[in-house]
Amino acid sequence: MTSKQAPTGDAVRPLTADEEAIVRSLPLLIYALPRAIDTDMTQEQRMSATEYLALMHLSEAPGRRLRMGGLSSACEMSLSGTTRIVHRLEKEGFIQRVRCDHDGRSWHAALTDAGFARLEEAWPSNLAAVRRHFLDHLTGLDLKTLAAALHKVAT
Repeated sequence: MTSKQAPTGDAVRPLTADEEAIVRSLPLLIYALPRAIDTDMTQEQRMSATEYLALMHLSEAPGRRLRMGGLSSACEMSLSGTTRIVHRLEKEGFIQRVRCDHDGRSWHAALTDAGFARLEEAWPSNLAAVRRHFLDHLTGLDLKTLAAALHKVAT
């Protein structure tokens, strides 16, 4: 829709109280949930939620490696932020940076065996935090429908 086009009748229909509650809750959720999980992970595992996500995405990738840009996209982070996380995890021996076989200018982040073991160690804390701060609050809802709706909104 261009700026000169008028919105359709549905677009200007006022929100119901339930619709408004959802619309107002989403920004709070988007901000508060990652922080709550990060706090738990940092306290229990001395690992940030972002570091956990990086290890998780690498563990699921073919050969347990991703191009830096691919890891950045998977973690929803900037390339420079991803580079900082990878550097920190590399210092701990959880990730190795390796040159791309096909393009000598590019780098991959590769999960080490120690990184996979660390991910397995941290997994119960992450799972507990996700349940405590999110899933336990959705009891009684149709999660399959909710997941499909959230995916549709996101894409």
